[in-house]
Amino acid sequence: MSLHAWVLRRTGLTTPAPAITVAHGFGGLAEGGLLHYAERFAEAGFVSIIHDHRSFGLSGGWPRQDIDPWRQILDWRRVITYTQDLPGVDPDRIGLFGSSYAGGHALVLAGSDRRIKAIVAQVPTISGYEQGKRRNPSPEQTQRLQHRFNADERAQMRGADAARQLLVTTDPDVPSVYKDPEMIAYEDQFPMDELGRFDHKITLRSTLKAQMYEPGIWIDRIAPTPLLMIVGTHDTMTPTDMALAAYERAGEPKRLITYEGGHFGAYVDHFDAAGGGAADWFVQYLGPAVTD
Repeated sequence: MSLHAWVLRRTGLTTPAPAITVAHGFGGLAEGGLLHYAERFAEAGFVSIIHDHRSFGLSGGWPRQDIDPWRQILDWRRVITYTQDLPGVDPDRIGLFGSSYAGGHALVLAGSDRRIKAIVAQVPTISGYEQGKRRNPSPEQTQRLQHRFNADERAQMRGADAARQLLVTTDPDVPSVYKDPEMIAYEDQFPMDELGRFDHKITLRSTLKAQMYEPGIWIDRIAPTPLLMIVGTHDTMTPTDMALAAYERAGEPKRLITYEGGHFGAYVDHFDAAGGGAADWFVQYLGPAVTD
């Protein structure tokens, strides 16, 4: 299984440069909103690496669009190792930028891997269990979803392919992970099906694994690695209150950037504040690159 990654760097770097590795969130692609972050970091003098998670985009893996957070974390560790070995990279100055689901991965990695010298967690997943409860608040919704998980498990035991569902729709009669109009508007700005590699469906078991994923427990293990969190004040997808409560548990050094908006505001309307703040954080703690 291979991962596909873009390596971006500006011309004129005269000494080994610090590097930033970037990863996308649940059901996303690198090109769907995060590539311009990697470009921003490269413009600031960092070697910038952004990859698609396994079974997404040009990366290998089967079944397609199957999301296992712990596999993604282990894959990202390999990306860090790959980054350290790149020509022109200072292996002792590696930073991590994760957004949304990968914001949670970044918390886990920064709390367990001291090769990482600075981290930015943008609109991060904190508690998959609590987020799942908010998306399915009634006992009836929870029970229906559990029945679907169980039926899928039994079918796979008999040799069937993993069941799949839409990532997002506002149709109440069509099963999907999300029913969020903001997510649909975001996808319209980054039309991933033009890439020919994304059918807007993920495996049902990805949702089950997401509900069992608790990256927020790692946040108090990150210090002394510097942590920047970027949080939308009206985020309902990775809820604002969960992110702020997790931030309070983190040790120093840390910084919080908030913007007025929902989950996807960081990628579009507030990109300058989020991307610029992240680049400044990395410059502060990884040091600038030396250029001609």
